[in-house]
Amino acid sequence: MEIIEYSMIELIDPTGILTGNRYEFRIYVKFDEEDELYNEKGTGIRVIYVVDGKEGKVASYHLFERSTEAMIDFDLDDEEIVQLAAFCEDQLEEE
Repeated sequence: MEIIEYSMIELIDPTGILTGNRYEFRIYVKFDEEDELYNEKGTGIRVIYVVDGKEGKVASYHLFERSTEAMIDFDLDDEEIVQLAAFCEDQLEEE
């Protein structure tokens, strides 16, 4: 999985119930043609990343087809989720 583009926004909890800061990342990725997640139209991953104190984690994610934004019902493996978390953390550190 190669990350080729992303965007990020901070999500605001208007109720104040949730702790920590939440960020929505839209990460556009490229998979090898042999990978079962390969899509010639492109693949995106919507990631909700939570930072609570000094701890950050991927709270949720879903894959989607880039051209139509149709959801792709598939789970990433643990290594890919770790890669997403590291990417999100790196981007927030640069802010």
